[in-house]
Amino acid sequence: MGSNTDFLSEDEIAELRKEMEALIMEDGGSAAESMEPLSEPIPKGQMLSDIIDEANSKALSIEENGSYIKIAEDDMNAWLYLTVPGEGKEKYTMEEIMDFLKKNGITTGYHHSNLAAMIKKKVYEREIVVAKGQPAIEGKDGYYEYKFDPDQHRAPKVMPDGSVDYTSMSVLQNVRKDEVVAIYHHAEVGENGYDVRGRVLQTRKVKEAPPLRGQVVSSMNNPDVYLAQKDGKIEYKNGKIDIQSMHEINGDVTLITGKVEFYGDIVINGNVEAGVVIRAGRNIEIKGTVEAVNLFAGGDVILTKGIQGAQRAKISARGNIFADFIEHTVVVAGGNVQANTILNSRISSDGQVILTGNKGAIIGGYTHAMMGISATEIGNPAEVRTIVHVGSEKEVHTRLQTVKAAETEQSTELQELSENLSDLLYKKKAANGKIPDIMESRIKNLEGRAKSLKKEIEESRIEREKCEAIIAKGKRSEIVINGNVYRGTVVCLAQIQMPIERSTCYMKYYQEKGMIESSVIAYS
Repeated sequence: MGSNTDFLSEDEIAELRKEMEALIMEDGGSAAESMEPLSEPIPKGQMLSDIIDEANSKALSIEENGSYIKIAEDDMNAWLYLTVPGEGKEKYTMEEIMDFLKKNGITTGYHHSNLAAMIKKKVYEREIVVAKGQPAIEGKDGYYEYKFDPDQHRAPKVMPDGSVDYTSMSVLQNVRKDEVVAIYHHAEVGENGYDVRGRVLQTRKVKEAPPLRGQVVSSMNNPDVYLAQKDGKIEYKNGKIDIQSMHEINGDVTLITGKVEFYGDIVINGNVEAGVVIRAGRNIEIKGTVEAVNLFAGGDVILTKGIQGAQRAKISARGNIFADFIEHTVVVAGGNVQANTILNSRISSDGQVILTGNKGAIIGGYTHAMMGISATEIGNPAEVRTIVHVGSEKEVHTRLQTVKAAETEQSTELQELSENLSDLLYKKKAANGKIPDIMESRIKNLEGRAKSLKKEIEESRIEREKCEAIIAKGKRSEIVINGNVYRGTVVCLAQIQMPIERSTCYMKYYQEKGMIESSVIAYS
């Protein structure tokens, strides 16, 4: 026997060869012819273990040798991992790697430089990016570039110290005739993308904006440039440009000035004394002090220095009301009410009541906001009675019940009336239309009443739906206090109220299943 790795010695192999030749000769010529000749004799001195090692050293294909492909979950990237080729194979070819990629579903986005480098530099046993998808490039819808800020006056400037500067606000943005007010930018079509599996990534279809409407006209030189048709105050609402004239008063307004009424905007650069009435079809802005006055605006009201109402002032606006402070004043707003301080006033807002600045306090009075109240403090250490209410008010619920009862009563009456009318009409038909005058008169009266009832039912339905909409609108309103809420405060949500029995802080109050719930505001 040879070494530990040898199974047969040289003598044993020679003896085995002789035995095989003898067996071939015994089988005869036909058997000898049917057998494949030995390709070549086993070299003298070669061991069986060498033959086995030679067979095992044959190079495996790329699919068999442990190489693999990894694909990202979104199919936008693919990586190739190559093992070292077996003996007898110097390196991989581009053809077999490309075939390997395609068999694994990678059909597009090949990173040819990486593939070439892996082959040339023999980069093995590392995951290399070999394919990348192309994300879709989204297009842009057509849009207008406005040369004015439609919302410039909607929010006061917050100063670094936390106070709010109402002097920075203005309801006015003036334009001159033929001044550029808007430039249209056409839609830009996007570009489809693809992933490494060859799937197309579609972009959305872009849209052009409708032509700009209102008191503007396109430039003769460029139809995408819009010019103002006249001088005045400019606003943008629902895709329409509105340019209105303005009434501006540079001095004070006193009782000598009398009532001030204007269909557009009113801007007063001075003070307004007690007893003055100001009506504006649009916005009112007063930059000086305001005493016990009556203000009515079809838009917003801005009081740069606040108002001291002396329990005689009233502000009514269809839009928002902004003021540095509101004291002893009745306020009714179709939008939001925003101030630094509200003191002993009666506030009603269809939007929100927002207290800003370092103080941000509501002290005394009654403050209602359909959509919620946000303040830093409510009440004061002296426990002044302060009522805050959000959601629908009691009158709305009362009105809803009244309308529902009326609607039910009207429907019942209409049903009974319809039955009586049907009976009379049947009798008229049976008599071939020959009925007494009193019966004919009765039919006409019933038909008239039925028509009237249908109208009443429709009006009741509209009123009921209006009340239900108001209740639903304020259903999720909250009261948020980012500071102290003092004893003496009454928190109300819809028809529910809860007195604050003990001063607390950082609270949020909301309605849940017909009850007032509260939670502590957490700050990180």
